[in-house]
Amino acid sequence: MRIAAAPGSRAEDRAEDRAPPPAPNYGIDSDRLLDRDSLPAALRRRWDGRYAVDEFGGDPHLQDFLLAPVVGRLPVRTVGAEHLPASGGALLVANLGVGLLEPLLVAGAVQRAVDRRLRLVGLPTLPGLGALTHKLGGIGRRAGDVAAVLRAGHLAAVPLGRTLSPRAAGEAPRLVIGATLGFPVLPVAVRPSGPVGLPAGGWVVAVGPLCRPPEGTATDDPLAAAELAEEVRRAVAAMLRGGGGDP
Repeated sequence: MRIAAAPGSRAEDRAEDRAPPPAPNYGIDSDRLLDRDSLPAALRRRWDGRYAVDEFGGDPHLQDFLLAPVVGRLPVRTVGAEHLPASGGALLVANLGVGLLEPLLVAGAVQRAVDRRLRLVGLPTLPGLGALTHKLGGIGRRAGDVAAVLRAGHLAAVPLGRTLSPRAAGEAPRLVIGATLGFPVLPVAVRPSGPVGLPAGGWVVAVGPLCRPPEGTATDDPLAAAELAEEVRRAVAAMLRGGGGDP
């Protein structure tokens, strides 16, 4: 599968040159951020039921109205944004520390670079709030669910195993990567931009080049899946150690 490259080579350039967001139309989820309703208009839309909930429980209107302003204000700088696909399904594999900040930082970087929503795999759900988590773009850890999200044309981010060090890459999600063979897989490193691992100047989200199995690999090849998972983990680890956008 080929990735449609976003125009330009820097997130800053694309932020200046891209067209304004389309007007709100939540009958069909195009996976593109839309111009947000005003608060009265949003409340009227919710009251009238003029919004869609997709087959994964995602509510694009709620994502754009509640989540997008939050992640859009996170202090994050994106390196390697040219690797992010402008359309189509793809899997981003990122490191995960002790908290839950990394997935939100990746969502903010994707939003700024390519104006797309991001489905977050494995977000914890509090009792009674599982439906809200799904509405805001969270999906479960089942490999089949993640594959279905990619087939529907969405971007999804799955974490590596949790680590205590901000410069370490945990275990790769082999089952998820195995179920999504044939889709673009991109390593992503999230690290603080300040000295000695402190987020004094915000955070850096580094996106590496596409990782892919050898050409002609069957989509159900477990060995190829294991090798690809390790390749992605090594790429994330290299970006965390080296501080660059490419491993």
